Amino acid sequence: MARIKYYYDTETCKYERVKVKTSDVILNALGILSLTVAMAAGLLTVYLYSNLFESPKELILKNEVKELEFYYQKLTKDVNHLSNILDNIEHRDDNIYRVVLGAEPIEKSVRHAGVGGTDRYADIKEKDIAHEDLVISLNEKVDHLRRKLYIESKSQDEVVSLAEKKEKLYAAIPAIQPVSNKQLHALASGYGWRTHPIYKVKKMHSGIDFAASIGTPIYATADGTVAQVSVKFSGYGKMVEVDHGFGYRTRYAHMHEFAVRSGQNVKRGDLIGYVGNTGMSTAPHLHYEVLINGSQVDPVHYFYNDLSPSEYEKVLELASIENQSLGM
Repeated sequence: MARIKYYYDTETCKYERVKVKTSDVILNALGILSLTVAMAAGLLTVYLYSNLFESPKELILKNEVKELEFYYQKLTKDVNHLSNILDNIEHRDDNIYRVVLGAEPIEKSVRHAGVGGTDRYADIKEKDIAHEDLVISLNEKVDHLRRKLYIESKSQDEVVSLAEKKEKLYAAIPAIQPVSNKQLHALASGYGWRTHPIYKVKKMHSGIDFAASIGTPIYATADGTVAQVSVKFSGYGKMVEVDHGFGYRTRYAHMHEFAVRSGQNVKRGDLIGYVGNTGMSTAPHLHYEVLINGSQVDPVHYFYNDLSPSEYEKVLELASIENQSLGM
């Protein structure tokens, strides 16, 4: 119920009732209505602005999120690219390098094993950061790549070690003829059962005889260390034995002079002495032997480094002739 208002009239010295005009009521109502409409419009404007338009702070945060997403995608792409490169290296390692060097490839279960840990990324989860799943996913990829790199680095160390051993092995194999024999005429008697030059009976000839004049240079057929330099009046006569490692040894018998001493390191092709006619020998020649783990083998099978295929066939033919050896 509307309150009745009075005012004091100084002329009548009485309180007179205030009479409200209809126009005043209408104006007041219109004012209130206008205020209400203005407030509603303001609220609507604020609501629409907050929903349709972003504040400067929101724009900054949104740009930061976009920037972080861009760098996340870039880092993910880089990690995947590096992983592909590493996969290619692993493939060459297992299927080329290890095959050539005679080593077994690394098991896939080893290369692709997990990084371990019951809850490796608990510290990230405890921080309750935004896009936690993306951050953990990227960390998992990086950790997996790091493990693969570690395994491959160990594999590469092993491959280098195998290559170094293989290089030494190739250098230790007696792969050339001990005397110059370009015309292939020097090979006088091969490995196997031959007629003994003195006893005239069949005896096992444990090496190859190269007929040559006294003083013809004799060369080491592989890298090694001179294990023995001996002089005897029978048997091998003046003889040099070289230890090449990996179970390989070579002997050079009936020599005239030595060009090396015991304990000296030699390389394939180094001069070690000269052809002679010492010991149990019937003519100037070099008796040459190859031993593997103490057992004598046919040296002709190792003359592949300085002969063409046709020359090697000719040497095999000459070595197979059952003739008389020139010494023991």
